[in-house]
Amino acid sequence: MAREDTRLKGLLGGQAASKLAKHRGIETVGQLLDFWPRRYRDADADLGHPRIGDFLVAVARVESASTRSMKSRRGRMLEATITDGRSRMKVTFFDARGHEHKLVAGQEFLFAGSVTEYRGVRQLAHPGYATLEEAAALGELGDTDHRGLIPIYRHVPGVHPWTITRCVRLVLGQLDEVVDTIPETVRERRGLLDRAGALRAVHAPTTHADVDAGRRRLRYEEALVLQCLLGQRRIAASSIATEGRRPRDGGLLSTFDERLPFELTAGQQQVSAEILGEMARPTPMHRLLQGEVGSGKTLVAVRAMLAAVDAGGQAVLLAPTEVLAAQHAASVTTMLGDLAEGGMLGGDEHATRVALLTGSLSTARRKEAMLEIASGQAGIVIGTHALLEDRVTFADLALVVVDEQHRFGVEQRDALRAKGATPPHLLVMTATPIPRTVAMTVFGDMETSTLRELPRGRAPITTHLVPTGRPGWVDRTWQRVAEEVAAGRQAYVVCPRIGGDGADDRTDLEGLDLVAEDTVVDDEHDDGERVEDAGAEERPLAAVVEVLETLRSHPAVEGLTLEMLHGRMPPEEKDAVMARYTAGAIDVLVSTTVIEVGVDVPTASTMVILDADRFGVSQLHQLRGRVGRGGDPGVCLLMTGSESESAIERLEAVAATSDGFELARLDLTQRREGDVLGSAQHGARNQLQHLSVLRDEALIEQAREDAALLLDEDPRLADHPALQERIADWLDAEQAAYLEKG
Repeated sequence: MAREDTRLKGLLGGQAASKLAKHRGIETVGQLLDFWPRRYRDADADLGHPRIGDFLVAVARVESASTRSMKSRRGRMLEATITDGRSRMKVTFFDARGHEHKLVAGQEFLFAGSVTEYRGVRQLAHPGYATLEEAAALGELGDTDHRGLIPIYRHVPGVHPWTITRCVRLVLGQLDEVVDTIPETVRERRGLLDRAGALRAVHAPTTHADVDAGRRRLRYEEALVLQCLLGQRRIAASSIATEGRRPRDGGLLSTFDERLPFELTAGQQQVSAEILGEMARPTPMHRLLQGEVGSGKTLVAVRAMLAAVDAGGQAVLLAPTEVLAAQHAASVTTMLGDLAEGGMLGGDEHATRVALLTGSLSTARRKEAMLEIASGQAGIVIGTHALLEDRVTFADLALVVVDEQHRFGVEQRDALRAKGATPPHLLVMTATPIPRTVAMTVFGDMETSTLRELPRGRAPITTHLVPTGRPGWVDRTWQRVAEEVAAGRQAYVVCPRIGGDGADDRTDLEGLDLVAEDTVVDDEHDDGERVEDAGAEERPLAAVVEVLETLRSHPAVEGLTLEMLHGRMPPEEKDAVMARYTAGAIDVLVSTTVIEVGVDVPTASTMVILDADRFGVSQLHQLRGRVGRGGDPGVCLLMTGSESESAIERLEAVAATSDGFELARLDLTQRREGDVLGSAQHGARNQLQHLSVLRDEALIEQAREDAALLLDEDPRLADHPALQERIADWLDAEQAAYLEKG
């Protein structure tokens, strides 16, 4: 008999176990049962209308079969025609041995293989096949009359679908005891199957209703485990004591507020009140601040940092790139004026200092910054990963602000929090709008504040598609850039690659939230598994170095000042270019996505994004948020050479709306969720095998409610050992992932 942690090698033996391990990482019974069928076929599944490259699984009858000698090689080949009564397809074996006495006219089989084309005719070359009785492969479960659905699993090289089915059914028949993670009271309240029943419903269903019930139960289990884990973290965080940080009357924050030349938006006032209220409490704040591009998150964060300094502590802002860290330091220093000149001639009596610490600083500047930080002279510290080094110490770290959480991951965030003498308050900012259930799942251990209202004076941004197949439109794009510059404004040209001597198409992609040219969708809703055409040539992506040279010789932008910016440039050169662009000395900046977040140049009104189809929806929304920040209307031109319908639809959606929350949902529906969520996920969240934060919104809401009830009664879940053990397994996986990353 077997349990879910039993290794497959002893149960299955042979090549199947080794190939499952090699190609899919499946080594235990539990991992095999987590390998769900991608779709199901009825016993009368037909040939349909597959595309070239589809992995086809269908029931068909042999209409005719014959063998013949081959001209260029020894032996005989077999050619057959199969039919489902509506469609026909050729089947070819270049070695007829073992097939000619099986594939005879009138026999019915389940066929599986990749659809290819030969001389304009679709065919299956060397497909796998089995009788319907063999395909049922129900083993010890009986029911060999194949009345149920035929499960179709994702392709495993060297293993045909019914072989996987046979392995799964063998394992199900050997299962001795299936531990149920979900408490019985919860199962009854939500109408859920037990775990054993759910596994059988997914792998050996009779009807599609069985499949739905099994999937729902197993997805709910993942949601409940995660929500309990996050709930326990919230409980643990609420029990931690820290120092409340309350700004003093007439201090730094109130002086700053008095000097603001504009009123805060209602949203900024509300969110600031939430943040300052939590910072005054004796437990650490743990808050996510999300907002539309340009909604004024930075100002809210600066007010929180000033409150921390007012209360006698220090605040640190952790930025994902050196360009952004330098930009933040410059803008905060400018925003504060003489309030950033603490201890200096001309500085305000309430003033502090702003220190910048990045990995590329000279030794002298680095020492000076570290001294200011350690002594407490610098109340506001801005930097990159360099702040995480052990030798960086703070006098009294009161607040940690993390800009763009998904670029860091929780381990780095927590490493910085550990530098406080008492646990510091935490504010995480993200300009990528997050749907509610994503926030509940990815940031479920944090409270969430949202800024939707744009500050007064922010002009709208219009977005248009520019097909490269229409040269007139491309020329008009560069003419538009020249017109904007002539009107006293500036432009960005964004490329996915850096380029230059020795650059490789795949190694000099910088900050690109890359979308494959032909996106593969591989889930239960897909009708076929696309097989990539190894011979297909991929379009070369636009590169900064080459685009800059091309534009300098383009008549439309002749006489303009063009420069480039990318991550391979020396830090001092990047800073100099950004400073010249900010000062208006550069008309057009050709850049990678290093300008994606935080860069604020009020006179930049136009952005041209080359190969726009290769960027994610949310990233396009982020990028275009860099223009139109100074009162002039912004324009974003999405240039693409793609003919893919899905890519064009994606770009048209970006052009049609400026609602970042709507686009974030679109991004998740069109792409794999893990690609979008990135390293924001805890290692534990990477344990999610089947739960979708969009499709399963209702399940996640229910699981959050049930987790709250369970934890209210029993915070340690001592009365639910199976659930407690599953959470521990996820935490072990999280710790292992953290250690592996070093």
